[in-house]
This record gives sequence, structure tokens and C-alpha cells, in this order.
Amino acid sequence: MRLRTINLKILLPTHVLLEEEAVKVTAEAVNGSFCLLPRHVDFVSALDGGILSYENPEGEEHFVAIHEGILVKCGADVSVSTRDAVAGEDLGQLRAAIETQFREQGEREVLTRTALSKLEMSIMRRFMKLGENFRG
Repeated sequence: MRLRTINLKILLPTHVLLEEEAVKVTAEAVNGSFCLLPRHVDFVSALDGGILSYENPEGEEHFVAIHEGILVKCGADVSVSTRDAVAGEDLGQLRAAIETQFREQGEREVLTRTALSKLEMSIMRRFMKLGENFRG
């Protein structure tokens, strides 16, 4: 007799990170962790940053670090859409990869916000100067 399975797909903005069959998926929502089995009711959940784990039909457990996202279960399909994620087998190595990747991403976000702030200030100065030219 064949086990019922879940079709798990993890989607990033630029590509599909993972597409696997699973018999169980465990994730962390903003209001606590939960477990999905193939016959679980359909639903949508906002995921908190953390570890998503899944068990394949052979009984092996796998891990994916999620940087927040949305999980949708519809029938046998479970889709997770997230801005960033890292898959790994060993939780220790996964933690190190997450810290490195997410820290680098955070640094890029800070640089982007700084550049955007400078651009906004420049635009404001130009509008103020333009207003002075109209009045004077």
C-alpha cells in the first residue's frame, strides 16, 4: 500500500528552491508551530522566520531555514513562498549558513535604505530650491 504524500514546493522570488514529496511537514507560524499531514484541512498561514522540516516517504527528515513567508495548503499541495531560504541536512551547518546569508542580506538592505534616504533628501532639497525660485 502506497503512503499518501504531500507535494512540497518552496518558492523564492527568483527560482524554486525545493520540490519534494513529503509525508509530514512541520513549520513555524507567527502564532506557533504546526504539523501538516496529507489529509490535513486546507489553509493559509503566515510563517515566522525559522526552521521548516519535512519527512520524505523513506522516513528521512530534511530541514529548510525560512526567512518569513506564506504557506498555502491546498489538497495534496503545500507551497511556501518566501523571500529567502536555505536547505540543509545538518542543523548546525544550516544555522551557520543562515547566519552568514541572512547577515549579508541584512547588510545589503541597510546599504539600500541608506542610498534611498540620500536620494529622498536630494529630491527634497531640489523641490525646496525650486520653490524658492518660484517665490523669489
